Amino acid sequence: MTTRRWLSLTVLVLIACLSIPALAQARVLLVGRYHAVQGRYRTIQSAVNAAKPGDWILVAPGDYKESTGKHDGVQITTPRLHLRGMDRNRVIVDGSRPGGRTCDSRRHFQDFGPRDPDTNKPGGRNGVEVFKASGDTVENLTACNFLSGTGTTENGNEIWFNGGDGSGKIGMRGFRGAYLNATSTYFAAQDKPMGLYGIFTSNERGPGIIIHSYASNMGDSAYYFGACPLCNVTLDDGHGYHSAQGMSLSDAGAGVLITHTEFADNKMGIIPNSLNNDDGPWNQNGACRPGSRVNFGNGSCFVIEHNYIHDNNNPNVPSIGIAANAPVGTGIELSGSQFDTVFANRIQNEGAWGILVNLFPDQRKHIPSFDHCLGGTFSGGLCLYDAFGNDVRNNVFTRNGFFGNPSNGDIGEATNPHNPGNCFRGNRNTGGALTTDPANLQQTQSRCSGLSAGDTGVLLQQGICDAELVGPCPPSQGHYPRTTNVRLLALPRHEPNMPNPCAGVPANPWCVVVRHQRAQR
Repeated sequence: MTTRRWLSLTVLVLIACLSIPALAQARVLLVGRYHAVQGRYRTIQSAVNAAKPGDWILVAPGDYKESTGKHDGVQITTPRLHLRGMDRNRVIVDGSRPGGRTCDSRRHFQDFGPRDPDTNKPGGRNGVEVFKASGDTVENLTACNFLSGTGTTENGNEIWFNGGDGSGKIGMRGFRGAYLNATSTYFAAQDKPMGLYGIFTSNERGPGIIIHSYASNMGDSAYYFGACPLCNVTLDDGHGYHSAQGMSLSDAGAGVLITHTEFADNKMGIIPNSLNNDDGPWNQNGACRPGSRVNFGNGSCFVIEHNYIHDNNNPNVPSIGIAANAPVGTGIELSGSQFDTVFANRIQNEGAWGILVNLFPDQRKHIPSFDHCLGGTFSGGLCLYDAFGNDVRNNVFTRNGFFGNPSNGDIGEATNPHNPGNCFRGNRNTGGALTTDPANLQQTQSRCSGLSAGDTGVLLQQGICDAELVGPCPPSQGHYPRTTNVRLLALPRHEPNMPNPCAGVPANPWCVVVRHQRAQR
């Protein structure tokens, strides 16, 4: 099986086609001062407000402390708009207040957002939000310090392609994010405002791509794709670090490809998961359906392949809400996931499990009207999502399970009997025999059809213990790292730039300078 990089090319072509009707009339709006040429606009939002479909907005290097007076720093509602920085590391969309340093970490320079009318507490802010607008691109810039509301998991998204969060509906089509950094330098406590999501897509059906990106220091996840039964979205060449979860894919369906991405130094790596919440009304199910742009050929159109997942053993990261219960030391967790493919990844130095496939009992009590445990089983006040139909093959494991608790190792499966079950084949350990619980998974569950089950005894109890789902885990039951002192990674300053920020942009004064410089080299 080869990596499906054709999907990235397809996405680029389709998004380009979305822009063709407006290309002849496209304008270029310039923000800031670049190579001694002053643009017309001083803020990004003022240029966005003036733009029409098909227009380009170029942003000069600078610290843009954007504020709309609402929950967004920059909100884009115009379709086929292209927002591009001239330098990925020096064009900063900054959530901290004017007068402070770039992405200031001091509390009195944080902007906690307008007050929520229901709680009368600050409601948080988002950075660059594309809201229900299709065919938009956001490229070559950094967003930082947009924080969640006080005591909530609302807002706090650095870069967000939002097709209608919490609506149960799809409100966005094609989009592209490229050469992006998303981070936060501020953290006070686990129940205080923090950066929640780095790069976030929701309620969309693509084609979409996030490529050449970096995200860190998030209390939920560095990356998030979700709330889409037919997502058609790709993450390629990403770097998710130092967050509660490297990537979360809540209630994400067919057409998902996660490839050539590194997840490290998080509490845990990647978690496709089913939840009974406003990401519904579907559960996490990667089974192919008409219109999917990813197809592994085994009935699964949700693929995690050729990634480097390592050293996700860090409890000293921001965390809040359900993400605080992520099982530390886990590379990939398929939590209540169905018909996903995990193929040819390198997974190493995970203290608990390299890959954990498990059922998930959702205990949340506030269920939106459009989601009533669809895809799960409701009983005793719980929505139980079992994990089945998943294909785990040809992954390479090195030094996993070193926490040394019962069931810790390369692969664990904690599921109820189901037909079809999950299958495990072609996986190997570089230092000896593959370690699995139940034992010999590749011998007993090599076929992806037929009735099978996992260990709902010791392994399930260890998973609950690690995640502290029912409270602190007594030392007599297991030893897992716990939070002591949260520290954040420094602001990224040297991530690779877009090779030519003027590529594809209509004629404008800034690109005359850039093209002249390139011609002289």
